[in-house]
Amino acid sequence: MGDTQDWAAGPGAAERARSVLAAAWSCGVTADGAREEYVGAHSVTEDGGVLLDVPEDSALVAAALCAPRGEPSAVLEFADVAPVPVRQRIRARLWLAGWFAPADGGLLFRPTRVVLRQSSGAVLVDLDEFAAARPDPLAGAEARLLTHLADAHPDAVERLTRLVRPESLHAATRVTPLAVDRHGLTLRIERTRAHGDVRLTFHTPADDVTQLTERMHALLAQASAAVCPRALQRQRAEGDR
Repeated sequence: MGDTQDWAAGPGAAERARSVLAAAWSCGVTADGAREEYVGAHSVTEDGGVLLDVPEDSALVAAALCAPRGEPSAVLEFADVAPVPVRQRIRARLWLAGWFAPADGGLLFRPTRVVLRQSSGAVLVDLDEFAAARPDPLAGAEARLLTHLADAHPDAVERLTRLVRPESLHAATRVTPLAVDRHGLTLRIERTRAHGDVRLTFHTPADDVTQLTERMHALLAQASAAVCPRALQRQRAEGDR
């Protein structure tokens, strides 16, 4: 099931792609017909290039050095995985097609094509926009923040559902924080055989964790003044029987 509430004030495709790239810990590399998985072996340059630390005797090195220039010779794939366990946990996939060149004892990958796929579909990201974009300022801390919210503050998550349209909570069995960025918080609403996502937008973007804390408190204050959705009232009542 797709989103059950309109998305608003979210990052653009280039920023989202750079955020996926910045937060990813592993990547899959396909070159010369072979695929290899690398964990904790890459870093990202200011303009979106990928530095890959690979063994000197890796088949990838030979394939990269022998590939003709001027055309894509490899594809890098990155998965954006929700830090909190949910159904369909991969939130986005990022593919970079391009070529490798030797650099600082490793390989430097320069993308010539960038494709981002989210639940809304796949989009081809403009290369200039990708190079100029910066990751969301919360991308590096998102996993820790969401895990803490889900584990230590389930009451706060439930309170935030007061800001969700009642029809989006119909037959809900669980509500979990799915994502957070400087623009807002996304909740995953799970049902027995389906799910949907809803977006709670901050009144202004958060540029760091301190500002995020203030934005979250503002959302919770807004939720405290709202009426508890009937769907969750019934759910709790049935659970107490």
